[in-house]
Amino acid sequence: MVDERRLVRLLQRVASELAYLQARAGEDRAALQADAERLSGLKYRFVTTIEGVVNVAQHLCASEGWGPPKDNGDAVRLVGAHGVLDEQLARRLVGAVGFRNLLVHQYAEIDDARTVAFLDRIGDIQDFVSQVSTWLDEHAG
Repeated sequence: MVDERRLVRLLQRVASELAYLQARAGEDRAALQADAERLSGLKYRFVTTIEGVVNVAQHLCASEGWGPPKDNGDAVRLVGAHGVLDEQLARRLVGAVGFRNLLVHQYAEIDDARTVAFLDRIGDIQDFVSQVSTWLDEHAG
């Protein structure tokens, strides 16, 4: 059974990190991309925000017996497959997990323009928080 208090804390952390990204989304994109310090902060916040999504997904998979997932992207996919998320949203978030992996593990050089453009996809993270919260309200003890 899901630990409601833990899940709420995890969702609050994602929402807090998301607020930073939402503020950056309204800024001048060229200036953001040109500022190495702010761009570095943006990358870090993408990592921590998406890691928060993964933490929620892993918690749900473990507590609900939906796993074990093969990897972090699979955890998000499983949450979608079990109706917590819209499956299209889950697929997009699996892509976000891949983006996080690129940032963390540096499998390939990431174009700074791609990082800044990823701000256009943060609505998926807001939808994630909303859909998981709705599921939790419906399944709370």
